[in-house]
Amino acid sequence: MRKIFNEVASLDKKCYEKFSLNEELLMEHAALALKKDIKKNIKAFDSTVLIVCGVGNNGADGVTLARLLQNEYKNIHIYIPFELKSQMAILQYKRLKLLGLNFIKDLNKVKKVDCIVDCLFGSGLNKPLNEETNTIIDKLNEFNSYKIACDIPSGIDNKGVIKTTAFKANKTITMGALKLSLFTDSAKEYIGKLKVANLGVSDIIYENDSNMFLLEKKDLKLPFRDTKNSHKGSFGHACVVVGCKKGAGVIASSAAFNFGAGLVTAIVHEELQLPYYIMQSHKLPSNVTAIALGMGLGLYDKNELKQILNTNVAKVIDADLFYEELLLDYLNQEIILTPHPKEFCSLLSLAKLADINIDTLQNNRFEYVKMFCKKYPKVTLLLKGANVIICQNDKLYVNTLGTSALSKGGSGDVLSGLIVALLAQGYNYLQSAINASLAHTLVAKKFQGNNYALTPKDLIKGIKSL
Repeated sequence: MRKIFNEVASLDKKCYEKFSLNEELLMEHAALALKKDIKKNIKAFDSTVLIVCGVGNNGADGVTLARLLQNEYKNIHIYIPFELKSQMAILQYKRLKLLGLNFIKDLNKVKKVDCIVDCLFGSGLNKPLNEETNTIIDKLNEFNSYKIACDIPSGIDNKGVIKTTAFKANKTITMGALKLSLFTDSAKEYIGKLKVANLGVSDIIYENDSNMFLLEKKDLKLPFRDTKNSHKGSFGHACVVVGCKKGAGVIASSAAFNFGAGLVTAIVHEELQLPYYIMQSHKLPSNVTAIALGMGLGLYDKNELKQILNTNVAKVIDADLFYEELLLDYLNQEIILTPHPKEFCSLLSLAKLADINIDTLQNNRFEYVKMFCKKYPKVTLLLKGANVIICQNDKLYVNTLGTSALSKGGSGDVLSGLIVALLAQGYNYLQSAINASLAHTLVAKKFQGNNYALTPKDLIKGIKSL
């Protein structure tokens, strides 16, 4: 689990004021991190490296890199399309001129490049790109090269929004610490692999406290059974309410059983053809320890819904319930909500927090998640997307491990089943959401078939061998 920050200028400032480091020293370390990655991935001396530099300190990182790469490769091209503005960029440019490196004036004359380093803009971009910059980025994206973004791909602004175009990197080397703008859904297409560059001091010294975190594979805590003296009741009784779209409830029930719940009961109005290990009942059993409802719910008796929601056990809510006003009565208690963007827009509207469309939400995912969880601090919210956001009160977690293979009907039902299984076994609300989400995404990542072919059955099978 790694800390995420809204910005790092304050962290840089701490290095200057508290540890007597300076801007130039941090810049040298930033350029060294870029150089190290290039040397690792571009082996041949006769390779061509193109470094595209902007007017500020991100551009200065690129100019510094060019100096460090001198004589490491046959062709080092530096392209500076606009007049430099920052004092550090001007200083680094002066040094480069004295060394006699090769500046190019026309990007269209460059025919073959082995490596491109994008140093146009850093994570502080706060305005739309002009037409000339868009043209430059589009041209860079056309090259069949190994592409590195310095700090963040140019075109992604300080909120993680792409207004026109963005540099599509194979790897992003971000400076000092992780920034929240790296983790929007739209940014995911452009980031590539993500690495944090050390700027001369350890993370412990460089970073401050944060209430935002990036989840990693090693954070997964599976429900292994360490107690020898146990029985099926030791691992909880999960119940899944099966609505009129019965497949959703069946999938969730199977997922819950395969993720360690000792007992699983499908709450049904009519007998279904279910796996023999899934029990069926018309009402909640007295020993239920967690409930999942909403998936495939469709038209369901409101009084019966209220009875289920009033049951004093842990619950995970999904899908159709996010369109029901009665849900508002239960948002001041501990509960897990797992909406996708459209459902979250409905929930925001019901809660009278915002009346927005999906595009507006997707451009401000973190803002609206924080807004909702501030109003309902007992709720654990899991917002689905290319990157999953999990938030409880003022703590926010991002899971970037998902793939497009999960963009299939039934994937969310599996997730609900995994969450209710962990709730049933005694995980708390936040632990259940985090660990179920990690398991869900890691199984999809490990899937060996074509990424368009993943099914809920494959996910459930994969859970067994994580």
